[in-house]
Amino acid sequence: MEKEKGINRREFLSTATKASIGAGIGITVLPSHVTGVTGKVAPNDRINIGLIGYGSQSRKMLPGWLNEPNFQFISVCDPNKESYDYPDWGGPRGEIAGTAGGRDVGQRIVNKFYADQTGQSNYDGCSAFADFREMMEKESDLDAVFIMTPDHLHASIAVAAMNKGLMLATHKPIGNYLQETRAAINKAKNSGMATHIFAGQERYEHYLIQEWIKHGAIGKLKELHRWTNRPMWPQGSPYLPDENPPIPDGFDWQLWLGPSLPRPYSPEYTHTAFRGWHEFGAGCLADMGYYSLWNDWKLLNLGMPTKAEASASVICDIREFRSTWVRNHVSFPHAAKIRWEVPVNGTEDTIDVYWYEGGLRPPNLKAVKDKGMKLGGEGVYLVGEEGVILSGWGHNNPQLLGVNNAEELIASITEPDFEETPLDAQMIAAFRGEQESQSSYPNAQVIAETICLGNLAIRADQSFRTDQILELDLETLRITNVPEVNQYVSRESRSGWEL
Repeated sequence: MEKEKGINRREFLSTATKASIGAGIGITVLPSHVTGVTGKVAPNDRINIGLIGYGSQSRKMLPGWLNEPNFQFISVCDPNKESYDYPDWGGPRGEIAGTAGGRDVGQRIVNKFYADQTGQSNYDGCSAFADFREMMEKESDLDAVFIMTPDHLHASIAVAAMNKGLMLATHKPIGNYLQETRAAINKAKNSGMATHIFAGQERYEHYLIQEWIKHGAIGKLKELHRWTNRPMWPQGSPYLPDENPPIPDGFDWQLWLGPSLPRPYSPEYTHTAFRGWHEFGAGCLADMGYYSLWNDWKLLNLGMPTKAEASASVICDIREFRSTWVRNHVSFPHAAKIRWEVPVNGTEDTIDVYWYEGGLRPPNLKAVKDKGMKLGGEGVYLVGEEGVILSGWGHNNPQLLGVNNAEELIASITEPDFEETPLDAQMIAAFRGEQESQSSYPNAQVIAETICLGNLAIRADQSFRTDQILELDLETLRITNVPEVNQYVSRESRSGWEL
């Protein structure tokens, strides 16, 4: 974007944002070449984006983004220069190498796309950086960043972006520790910058089930059960990697560690494997909870729970000719179950929400068995005093069970008037200052912190086996009844990375 009177768009953005917040004024009408007072991009401009992290997720999502006419990718950042060792999902197909990743790979893809689009065979408008801080400093025409890194970097990059006056969109989660998740959300609220999470898509079925419940199809709701066959990555070991090969050429291990304390390099930490480690990931719950539980919370008008408990699978070793249990302080378990006591907004009611992972499933209820149905690898059911709603993972194909005249009852309920708005369209509208994304950081606060509380309950069971329901003080972010769990509320960060 061209500069106006010697001020680039980010400098204008930062100055105008602070002025508008201080004066309490709203958005004014500005020329298309000038950004709005809250850091939004004018309607006639393409949104200049820096992509931070080019690995498995970016590889799948970048082609669609490049074809979005509202976007212009001007930089790619990754501490890895280029390698061919990124795992893909699913069963093996005889591969002898992984997929490609790293900043040079992403840069080539972006430059080739725009070269083909413009007919400029020597197009080189996309830069590449190892350090996101350098990218934010040098690329002064950036409007927004897409954060597609391992989980432990999300909050640090998001806060750094907002400090630079940049809007942002991020893969889930907001952060993998409760304290840094709250810090990033508060920064979004205080800065006024547009934020967006690539999760939380609402669908017709959510509102259909909401209508069934509203019209008393299953009576008063008591419980929600959701289960997944994840993880799809290695986890469960109570031991850190004991083989530490040389750091690969072109890979900046210290940059990859980011806020985490130094430790020897291991490929067992990086790429897809990061999700299974407490330090670097947030396990199955954050991987899939932002997609699923978030919509459950909206559907049922749920609030922020302050009580949670979990049970995690155990590990045994033979030591000195005795088979004994081993506490796991470093990685998420092979399987776990979580229960939250969740308030229903606007009422004095609570419901129990259950989460099962690693192949665990809830009991197959009589209403389900009477229909000759089975619970699949992933799904959800809502249990009321008078019936059950069983559906697929995304609330698809909902079934009303255990209710007399179910078909007649469903036919009598008016179908919801719902038109789906794709997440990318919501993000673009937010970046243009038209409306806040439904998947913004502030809108995600309840589900983001609920997920962090659930993971705290898992870690409490793994480390201490207290058999106690954790009680969280929302103001101080402290567990009040099991104080030893508070060591897991915030990260022990390297100097200069604190949030």
